[in-house]
Amino acid sequence: MDMIFFDNIDKLGRIVLTSVMVYVLIVLVTKVSGKRSTSQLNNFDWVVTVMIGSLGASTILLKDIPFIEGVSSILVLYLLQFLVTKYASVSPQFSNFILSEPRIVFYQGQFLPDAMRSERLTRQEIECAMRSQGINSFDDVEAVVFESDAKLTIIPKPTDDTHGKENTISQTIKPLM
Repeated sequence: MDMIFFDNIDKLGRIVLTSVMVYVLIVLVTKVSGKRSTSQLNNFDWVVTVMIGSLGASTILLKDIPFIEGVSSILVLYLLQFLVTKYASVSPQFSNFILSEPRIVFYQGQFLPDAMRSERLTRQEIECAMRSQGINSFDDVEAVVFESDAKLTIIPKPTDDTHGKENTISQTIKPLM
């Protein structure tokens, strides 16, 4: 019970120093690695981010993990993330393998229950996304897409100025059908 608030000054000093070094490392490597490491995360990016956080915390708090070993593991994860995303940007097959596909969950006034069930989405979540876009009526929505980064994208119905193109399907929706 006597170690609840304070153990010893050496341990505290190590934690403070390691915290500063790990913080600087993660900030610098995140800056170098670009926007992807801090943008809207898909499942793959999220897992890597959690792993980096866990490794950072372990390096800071566990005295059995030397700073260099913790740094090495964090740098390896950033390198792997870079290589995987670089390869995914040039290989559609690999990209499809590691990323989830966007899915239409509402189309032309109809909720799609099978798609919603598969994605574990509720009608309330879709309606919330519509309201957040200022949409008051289902009739104003062409489709709602559940994206790879778990965001709901609202695609409004085409306006009347489509010059006679009735029943045209949005170019961004067509590949999902």
